[in-house]
Amino acid sequence: MNIAEIPSLTAVIPEIVLALGSMGLLMLGVFGGDRSTGTVSWLAVALLAVVSWLVSSVTPMERLDAFSGMFRIDGFAGFMKQLALLGSALAVIMSMSFNDREGIARFEYPVLFLFATLGMMMMVSANDLIALYVGLELQSLSLYVVAAFRRDSIKSTEAGLKYFVLGALSSGLLLYGASLIYGFSGSTGFDDLAGALGGDGKAPPIGVVVGMVFVMAALAFKVSAAPFHMWTPDVYEGAPTPVTAFFAVAPKIAAVALLVRVMTGPFGPLLGEWQQVVVVISIASMLIGAFAAIWQTNIKRLMAYSSIGHIGYALVGLAAGGEVGVRGVLVYMAIYLFMNVGTFAVILSMRRRGQMVEGISDLAGLGQTDPRLAAALAIFMFSMAGIPPLAGFFGKLYVFMAAIDAGLVALAVIGVLSSVVSAFYYIRIVKVMYFDDPGPVFDRPLDPATSIILIGTGLFVLLFFVVPAPLIAGADAAAKSLFGG
Repeated sequence: MNIAEIPSLTAVIPEIVLALGSMGLLMLGVFGGDRSTGTVSWLAVALLAVVSWLVSSVTPMERLDAFSGMFRIDGFAGFMKQLALLGSALAVIMSMSFNDREGIARFEYPVLFLFATLGMMMMVSANDLIALYVGLELQSLSLYVVAAFRRDSIKSTEAGLKYFVLGALSSGLLLYGASLIYGFSGSTGFDDLAGALGGDGKAPPIGVVVGMVFVMAALAFKVSAAPFHMWTPDVYEGAPTPVTAFFAVAPKIAAVALLVRVMTGPFGPLLGEWQQVVVVISIASMLIGAFAAIWQTNIKRLMAYSSIGHIGYALVGLAAGGEVGVRGVLVYMAIYLFMNVGTFAVILSMRRRGQMVEGISDLAGLGQTDPRLAAALAIFMFSMAGIPPLAGFFGKLYVFMAAIDAGLVALAVIGVLSSVVSAFYYIRIVKVMYFDDPGPVFDRPLDPATSIILIGTGLFVLLFFVVPAPLIAGADAAAKSLFGG
């Protein structure tokens, strides 16, 4: 081995451990059969915890490039990897009892989550268009399978097929855009692109701008931003509920991180060209998320449109640009993680006579039949609506402040107004729980793991305003590292 390769290997120790551990658990499952599913699942959670510790250990104070600059380790990557790892671990834990009850407990399930998480980590640290594509496809191929994991369900099969077909389209857009960028700039490396596009003060080649738009469209699909959101409601509804919870958090966080790195890195000098595109996507996402969810009767479809709206709010921070805007995005995505995990923990608790129910009307009278579960869901709904002093209010506050500081006052106003509209369907759920006549009670008790997750996320959302400094400081340091600070 060349001595020069050692720093590169040191930088990717978390990814190496995750890859080797995932393959080891795959072999354990192969030899142990489905009897080993529980063991493999808990070992997967332990592996994610070890990788999280390794990420915190190897993330340097200053940025570090590996593999000829294709892989970048900095505070931004470390922050977003920790969120993705946490989201993945919580999704695996919430899946266990559900899969056992539904008869779909297979050892491949947690292993696919691990491979998807490995792709996310590669995406977050990608510093080259080729590395970006490899990480994105590793994540996507795993997600296509878990979306259709329930093979005896037509809805699940349909969800996987739709996600695969539209995902293949987005991959084609990404590759076409990357080829245009390479053809007109002569490089795929982010640093080289930033230098070539902003070094001489000349207008960028039109081919690079067109290629950038194609890349943005592909990444907008991955974060389910409008108008590339068409797959989201059907996949959220059709996929098994724990898979939907996973889709709503970890892959979305990684894709947002990738979008932020691409826009502020290689295309940072072209802020004037891409800012208006991000503003349009942000407004479309906020409005579609606000209005389309009003007529939903299935809570998973409502959460799909809710996630589209939340991505629109996060993109407000990206449109603002600069460290303040990126800090707003990071704070928003961290809070988004806890709100969504908590909400899906409640949705996983919606069972009657052993069967899952997903209608919003099934929550009728929950405040009387299960006051603790109703209180938890009410906290999450009020937080998503942005009502102070819950955590969701501060997430929106930081992105809107960043937009105002950047002179995007109209964007911030539209964001506030769409947030008011979206409050209707969040508060409607609270009204159904507390003011409608009770229906049949849900099965009890909750499994211990889901109960712990529900309590932890609920306390975070409820008490965030008491000690917000650690998260804000971490996001601020991560944003500074992205810009070389």
